[in-house]
Amino acid sequence: MQDLKTTTTRRGLIRGGAMLTGGAMLMRPTTVLAADSNMDAIRKAAEAGRDASLKRIRDWIALPSIAAENRNMKEGAEYMAELARDAGFQHVEIVPTDGHPGVFATLDTGSKRTLGIYFMYDVKQYDPAEWSSPPLESRMVDKPGLGKAIVGRGAVNQKGPEATFLAALHAIRAAGRKLPVNIVLICEGEEEVGSPHFKQVATKPNVLAALRKCEGIFIPASWQDGQGNVQVNLGSKGIIELELVASGEKWGKGPKGDIHSSLKAMVDSPSWRLVQALQTLVTPDGNTPVIEGWFENVRPLTEREKALIGEIARSADEAQQKKLLGVTHWIDGLPYDKALMRLAQEPTVNIEGLVAGYTGPGGKTVLPGKAVAKLDLRLVPNQTRAEAERKLRAHLDKHGFPDVEVNVSGGYDPTEVSEDSRLIKTMLATYARAGVKATLNPRIAGSWPGATFTAPPVSIPAGHFGMGHGSGAHAPDEYYLIESTNPKVAGLVEATMGYADFLYQLAAIK
Repeated sequence: MQDLKTTTTRRGLIRGGAMLTGGAMLMRPTTVLAADSNMDAIRKAAEAGRDASLKRIRDWIALPSIAAENRNMKEGAEYMAELARDAGFQHVEIVPTDGHPGVFATLDTGSKRTLGIYFMYDVKQYDPAEWSSPPLESRMVDKPGLGKAIVGRGAVNQKGPEATFLAALHAIRAAGRKLPVNIVLICEGEEEVGSPHFKQVATKPNVLAALRKCEGIFIPASWQDGQGNVQVNLGSKGIIELELVASGEKWGKGPKGDIHSSLKAMVDSPSWRLVQALQTLVTPDGNTPVIEGWFENVRPLTEREKALIGEIARSADEAQQKKLLGVTHWIDGLPYDKALMRLAQEPTVNIEGLVAGYTGPGGKTVLPGKAVAKLDLRLVPNQTRAEAERKLRAHLDKHGFPDVEVNVSGGYDPTEVSEDSRLIKTMLATYARAGVKATLNPRIAGSWPGATFTAPPVSIPAGHFGMGHGSGAHAPDEYYLIESTNPKVAGLVEATMGYADFLYQLAAIK
């Protein structure tokens, strides 16, 4: 366990790192950017602060805040607040919620425009036995064709990119340049459990007032592929995370606790009860939800969205994508373009895990008294979380499963943003100046709480931005590229410069 002792030591080191300059920056962009005196000075500061920037990422990885395990949540919020203060935010506060706390900070430079930045300080659980490199040690490893990368839990999801954004702020300050926009920073510690209390942070009166002034908000991300290309996402699916629980106690049949399996001949099984309930949720192949009314509000893809997806399919490497995912064909044997259409269009019902009885080595002849299925439901426009929860409960009741509990742990609605928004225009302009090919993507299949910002009462554009590369989010050997050997893909310094240039572009773009 890292916890309090090492946390205190790291805090002191963070402040020391900032005094060294603390920065890092982007691929040498185009000649237009190279001639920009601001960017030249900021790049020099970023290069000088590279080691401090790298240490900032490593120290943060060494403090895992895991909401699902209630691990280091207080310490994680305090550390996040310290990172914000160290990056120059004048007002920093830890915001209590009914769950784990958030962090809110503002950096006011008296500029005309204000940008919102969303951070998560929590990470997913991990099993060290599954990792080839210890998940909290952030060791540098060679990635053939890419360069050297940090391996650790949270490396790319999301501490590496977030710390790189902070590195841009350090570099601008160290270069003696004025930050061209004001910044509102909002952070949470429950993203990995569906952000159940994040709206409490965003709608706190002073936080809400600050967010409403923003031109838009983004979460730092490092999604360049092996060719250096990125996608600019115009939305993301919503999500509901929940458990379905079948138990002898609630059912009134079967045992209240585990009993000997020989008694199955005369005692009902809650495990089979759960299996039967699950089978009613989808078609026999498991691919399409059949919950009553599930599709009645689903908005079909527009012609523009279909055209954008077609462009992605033509430019992407389908074989490489299959290799990365470890699959040999797409659902229903669909061609790649149709599979991508389905990925953007379709809501899903997915089983994350099934737990009942004994799951250790060998057998243990029991009839379990309870069975649990962990599900995530992905939502598309114009579905809502509230609607989906109601329909799931009504479906189970209608099909004779009123005893099966639905325990929702978190979730949020889908996110949509206009490609004509200043936020998206700034992303495209910044990528273009860096020579990065950017493709508009109607919607990612993943989820983040962007709807907290795009929906009332905040109502601002929200998305993802960032150069650099990483992979393995939620998986063993998660990594974030630090030293790139591929001139098309940004390393730490280059990715930092991407964030710095974005801030200047936002200030200037019409």
